[in-house]
Amino acid sequence: MKTIQFIQVTPEQLQDGIIKAINSKIEDLKKNFKPKEPEEYLTRNEVAQMFKIDLSSVHNWTKKGKLKSYGISGSGRIYYKRSELENLLIQINAN
Repeated sequence: MKTIQFIQVTPEQLQDGIIKAINSKIEDLKKNFKPKEPEEYLTRNEVAQMFKIDLSSVHNWTKKGKLKSYGISGSGRIYYKRSELENLLIQINAN
């Protein structure tokens, strides 16, 4: 085990140095920290409203693979991830 000797450093100076280093790391963390947001799921009706299309178009886009659907087993309900839909909107608007 290594030992460190502090010469001509008071306990208060050592404490201040440690506090400054910790505060610096906390500030870096605050600047770069992005909390992960929970994924939001939309129904077929909400997707149709978002794209301003019919439910049949949502169905066709899903069958063609343009939209990826997520189902809840046993309930028959279909949902779509908002983040994936927003990415698709960006692609559509770029073309």
